[in-house]
Amino acid sequence: MVYFWLRNDGSSEDASALVEGCRTYLTDIPGILRLDVGIPAGTQRAVVDNSYGVALLVEFPDSPAHDGYQGHTDHLRFIEACSHLWSKVQIYDTIVL
Repeated sequence: MVYFWLRNDGSSEDASALVEGCRTYLTDIPGILRLDVGIPAGTQRAVVDNSYGVALLVEFPDSPAHDGYQGHTDHLRFIEACSHLWSKVQIYDTIVL
């Protein structure tokens, strides 16, 4: 899971641009089993963090596929094209048991 905080907090235009950037640059990278992108649901509960602007879920079959994604040209192009949209990125890598 990758969480992006927008540089222009609350900007729906920037959120849309980042969502589109994820879909444009990242979906065809080899080794990805699943790629979903979304925005906060706005759930009003004390344990829910709605402070981020865009969330990205990327699933890989194994660590080598993950490592290949990190250095893939399209991933690097995504960072170059879209990094101006975010002020913070938080990543939570998980191994499903």
